[in-house]
Amino acid sequence: MTETSKDKVYSETEIKARLAEQLPHWYFEDGWIRRKFKTGSWKGTLMVVNTVGHLAEAAWHHPDLTVSYAFVIVKLCTHSAKGITDKDFELARKIEEVIQWQPGKEGGSLEGTPNDDQRFKYIKYDDI
Repeated sequence: MTETSKDKVYSETEIKARLAEQLPHWYFEDGWIRRKFKTGSWKGTLMVVNTVGHLAEAAWHHPDLTVSYAFVIVKLCTHSAKGITDKDFELARKIEEVIQWQPGKEGGSLEGTPNDDQRFKYIKYDDI
């Protein structure tokens, strides 16, 4: 699927309402929807960057990233439409779902990253 100018561009009011309802950790600023993911180290930062990169490439919709030692800022905007479209919301939801996944909270045999040990700390989850 390619991006086209037929994509509905949402107004600032619509964007903020949708973020509040569906993506409460994301915010709208300067024409982008954004999310800051805090990590435990450079290793965690690189894992977030690679995950976002994989999802974006698979979706054929590419974010801008700000990368630092202990955080990654993801910025989404549909460049071809010059605004925020469903593509941005859908990719943001998928990024949120994968980055915030905590297998240890699901039960099952996957125990999840031991966040209480700095050697293995990965990401600072929203609910920890």
